[in-house]
Amino acid sequence: SAVGRGPEVPFSCEAYRISAASRGKELRLTLAPLAAGEPQDLVFRFGMSGSFRLCPAAQLPRHAHLRFRTRESPPRALCFVDARRFGSWRLGDGWQPGRGPCVLSEYQAFRENVLKNLADKAFDKPICEALLNQKFFNGIGNYLRAEILYRLKIPPFEKARTVLEALKDQEQARRKENPSLTLSKKLKLKREKPDLLELCHAVPMEVIAAEKKVLDPDHSDNYAAFKKWLRCYLVPGMSSLRDRNGRTIWFQGEPGPMAPKGECPLSSLTFLLLSSGNLSDQVTTRALKRRPRAAAKPPELAAEEEADKPRKGCSRRRRKATAAPASSEPEAPVKAKRSCRTTARRGRGEAGSP
Repeated sequence: SAVGRGPEVPFSCEAYRISAASRGKELRLTLAPLAAGEPQDLVFRFGMSGSFRLCPAAQLPRHAHLRFRTRESPPRALCFVDARRFGSWRLGDGWQPGRGPCVLSEYQAFRENVLKNLADKAFDKPICEALLNQKFFNGIGNYLRAEILYRLKIPPFEKARTVLEALKDQEQARRKENPSLTLSKKLKLKREKPDLLELCHAVPMEVIAAEKKVLDPDHSDNYAAFKKWLRCYLVPGMSSLRDRNGRTIWFQGEPGPMAPKGECPLSSLTFLLLSSGNLSDQVTTRALKRRPRAAAKPPELAAEEEADKPRKGCSRRRRKATAAPASSEPEAPVKAKRSCRTTARRGRGEAGSP
C-alpha cells in the first residue's frame, strides 16, 4: 500500500504457493512459483497490532500494507494488516540476528541459553522487563509475561537474576532427591509444578491449541473466548504499572522491590484507549507526563506539604515573624504581603511577580 513502510517485493509470478514457518516472534513466508522461477522469502515482525487476514479483494481492510491476491473468482486477498505500523517485513530468509532460541520450537536450547547466561546485565533488570528481551525470551510478549508471572505469583518487579537463579537451585535439589525418577514421572512433576521457563513454553502452547480464530478481534465470540482464557492481563481487579520501557504490566499483589518510584496504576479503560489509539497524541502525552508526579504522594499529604513549604523569597520574613512576640495589631493586607514577597525576590536579583 502507499503508506506501508516495508520494502517493495521484487516478485512477479502468475501462480505460486505460499508456505510459512515461525520462530519466536517472527514469521517467514516463502513464495514458491508453481512453474519455473526462483522463490522469494519474506520475514515478518508483527509489532503490537500486525496480523494476516484473508478477505474479499474488493473489501480490503484499512491498513492492509501488503496483499497477495488469489486467482479465483471473485478474488480474495491475503493481507498483512497493521494499524499502528510497528510491524515490518524484510527480504530474505534470515531470522533477525540477536534473537535467542524459540520458546516453542527450541525449548531445550531456550532453557539452556537463559540459565547459562545469568551473569548477563539483562538479568539485572526486573523479571517483567527481562521477559520481553528477545535475546533470551524469543516469543514472549506483553500479555504472555503477565499470565506467566501471575500463575507463579512472582512479583513483576523482582530482580530477574534472583528469580532465575532459584530455578537452578531447584533443579539441582530435584536431581539429588530423586535420582531414579523415570521420564514419565519427571514429566508429571513438571506438569504439576512448572517453573517459569517451563511456563514460557506451556502458556503460548495453550493459546496455539485453542481455536484458530481465538485472537481475531473481528470475531466477537472468539475474542470473548480469548478474554475468558486470560487470568491476569486486562482482567478487572488486577493492578498495573508501566515498566521502564513504557510497557504496561498487569499483576496481582505486591509489585516487587524494583518497581518504578512514583508510578500510578493505569485503569483498564485508559489502557484500552491508549492501545486502540483512541486518545489523541496530545492528550496521551499530557496524561503520561502527569502520572508519575501525581502518584508520588497521596493528594491530601501533597497538599499539606505544599502548604508548609516556604515560598521563594519569604524564608527570612517568616523566620522573623516566628521569633517576634504576638502582636495585637491587625494583620497586614494582602497587597502588603505581595509587596514584601516581590521586594525579597528583587533583592536577590529575581524577576518577581505578584
